[in-house]
Amino acid sequence: MVFFQLLLSFGAKVFLILICLLFIAFLGFCLYIKYIHMKYDHIPGAPRDSFFLGHTPTILRIMKNDGNIHDKLLEWAETYGSVYRVNSLHHVFLIVTCPEATKEILMNQKYLKDKSAYKRMRYLFGQRFMGNGLVTAQDHEVWYKQRRIMDSAFNSLYLKGLLGTFNDRVDQQMDKLAADADNDMEVNMLHYFNSVTLDVIAKVAFDMDLDLLKTDSPFSKAIDTCLKGLVYSIRDFFFKFNPKNRGFIREVREACHLLRTTGTHWIHKRKTAMQNGEDVPKDILTQIIKTAATEESMTAEDEEFMLDNFVTFFIAGQETTANQLAFCVMELGRQPEILEKVRKEVDDVIGMKQNVSYDDLGKLTYLSQVLKETLRLYSTAPGTSRQIDKDMVIDGVHIPGGIGCMFDSYVTGRMEKFFKDPLKFDPDRFHPDAPKTYYSYFPFSLGPRSCLGKNFAEMEAKVVMAKLLQRFEFTLVPGQTFDIKETGSLRPKSGVVCTIKHRK
Repeated sequence: MVFFQLLLSFGAKVFLILICLLFIAFLGFCLYIKYIHMKYDHIPGAPRDSFFLGHTPTILRIMKNDGNIHDKLLEWAETYGSVYRVNSLHHVFLIVTCPEATKEILMNQKYLKDKSAYKRMRYLFGQRFMGNGLVTAQDHEVWYKQRRIMDSAFNSLYLKGLLGTFNDRVDQQMDKLAADADNDMEVNMLHYFNSVTLDVIAKVAFDMDLDLLKTDSPFSKAIDTCLKGLVYSIRDFFFKFNPKNRGFIREVREACHLLRTTGTHWIHKRKTAMQNGEDVPKDILTQIIKTAATEESMTAEDEEFMLDNFVTFFIAGQETTANQLAFCVMELGRQPEILEKVRKEVDDVIGMKQNVSYDDLGKLTYLSQVLKETLRLYSTAPGTSRQIDKDMVIDGVHIPGGIGCMFDSYVTGRMEKFFKDPLKFDPDRFHPDAPKTYYSYFPFSLGPRSCLGKNFAEMEAKVVMAKLLQRFEFTLVPGQTFDIKETGSLRPKSGVVCTIKHRK
């Protein structure tokens, strides 16, 4: 009996000590949050929802309602100025719309990718996702070696040689759209463009035959699942701890695994064929492997980076271009005078030709303006982040070092001070003789870390739109919403449903 009393007494003391330690830890956490507030509260920003959570409840509420967080960031930018803070738990990051700061930070390689923003893209719920590829690599030397290997495959001259494959693949997809036109079917253009762009990228870059409009491939679903998981991973710290989300998290991990095992298979297959002296396609993958072979040293880690970039290219390239094309059709469907003008240009340049040539692409200047204006109003990949390690001043506001900042091209593209009447779809903003924007339009980012796939995306978008306008008429189905949905990238919520007819 005495033993049990002593044991209970000891247990009570241990419990009391644990309670005291937890209280001290909680008090220390509160003091740390207060310190963060004192350090950064001189920077303008919206009132926090709570002491502990900062603006997180507002962000989660927008996500729960299937909204677009970038509209809230735009509202705050117009209210609080060209640099303002956003609090998330004990973290603070900045939203910057000041052109001078945009130029200074994005054009200078000394400002590295923001650690907190990109680490969740490397591993998604514990499964390697984009790893340490071109988008996520923070170390400059690691990034530069990869960029050096990839550059030769994405320059305009090399892509020019792949234009025949572009044409062939797009033609195959247009034939399937023709079947829908024959049957007077309503077409979800976002779904259609997702299939087209993924099919084109797979063939042009890796000689993979996905044929997504004919077969039910899990590849497209895996990309969509990973993007959804990425949004929750970045913006909801507690998401992975909620038991209700375990099923979805498992799906995300399986989707990541599918993308990477597919990449591993295709890269190994191509390398083996090249080593055996077999004929291989002159596509982007072949060029990357050839360039990598000229490097003085290629480690196992470098091989893993190649796989990281395989996943990155599919995620970053397919989704964003498909969304751009869908938004473009949406606006052309609402702007008949612009549609007529761009269609006339396509008729004058392409006429009845089956293939779009490289010279044709250069002559489609108004189509280029339409596509650029689409990205201004609907920046499908709206944000890029950097780390500010040393104190600096942005538009008169002192910024202490050690903070991340985000540059949002959706926000700057919709601000009156940069673009007159910003909600008006006006391709003439990008007329060759129009004044150039000053560091307020950057859908492919800026500087040394700008998007490697810019030339590929622009060529693909032009070929697809030129062939669509050449062969079909499209009309928006009444009653659908023109709202924007955010799933990592921005996409039209309705999917842009159209009736398609053959042109007479």
